[in-house]
Amino acid sequence: MKRGAVAAAGAYALWGLLPLYWKALQTVPPLETLAHRTVWSLVLVLLLQAALGRWAWLRLVRQRPRMLRTFVASTCLLGVNWLTYIWAVTSGHVVDSSLGYFINPLVTVLLGVIFLHERLRLWQGVAVGLAAASVLYLTLGLGSLPWIALVLAGTFGFYGLLRKTAPLGSLEGLTVETALLSLPALAYLLWLEAAGKGSFGHEGLAISALLVGTGVVTAVPLLLFAWAARNTTLATMGILHYIAPTLQLLLGLLVYHEPFSPARLLGFCGVWLALFIYSAEALIQERHRRAALAVGSG
Repeated sequence: MKRGAVAAAGAYALWGLLPLYWKALQTVPPLETLAHRTVWSLVLVLLLQAALGRWAWLRLVRQRPRMLRTFVASTCLLGVNWLTYIWAVTSGHVVDSSLGYFINPLVTVLLGVIFLHERLRLWQGVAVGLAAASVLYLTLGLGSLPWIALVLAGTFGFYGLLRKTAPLGSLEGLTVETALLSLPALAYLLWLEAAGKGSFGHEGLAISALLVGTGVVTAVPLLLFAWAARNTTLATMGILHYIAPTLQLLLGLLVYHEPFSPARLLGFCGVWLALFIYSAEALIQERHRRAALAVGSG
């Protein structure tokens, strides 16, 4: 259990520090960075699949071709999420992107209610309502919709909803998604090279190495997360989730000195209060569940 928590914390910490990596690639257009991330991620996950010898899932894909429709949809959502995040970071919106991942758990709960007909408990409803009010306040207070946060939270929430219904594991699913996304990505990279606009091999060794490394920074935290999810509780995963957006927020404020007005601070405080209510309620429910199991086993 402790190893699972450490692995989860490591995954979320790596995701939280990811802006440092994308900032180092800010001379490369976001769409080109996305294309490299996709292709090199596919190379890495194929090597991992070969090393593990785990190809039995391919038979399932062949037997259930309709399953690919789900993965086409999840691939589109993943591509939009990755592109939005890369653009946001390299364009000086790290704080806005952190808000998206702060509200993501509440968006996920709301999607479960709408599409999976899950029941919203009282304090979950309070948390979701408070978060919605905070987003509305940020919209009115700042004079613009926090679209970066909403796109990131929405695409990742719908992505999780689709992956919940897909019968493939994390690594296998990422293999399918990167394979699908690599078709247009590779074509785009080849076009850039033919037009003399490509960055790989033309912007220096450091940039080329960082582009290759996009596969590593994508796959490593995902594998840690997948292992942690099987070796620790959902409640623990839910609490540790906030490591990533907290690190992103700190980077945006302390390293990149992005503006953080009193109005934005008040809006964030509303979101944080909503998350506190949501997390506390989840912990209480987990304790009740464990107590009931203990009584039943006794």
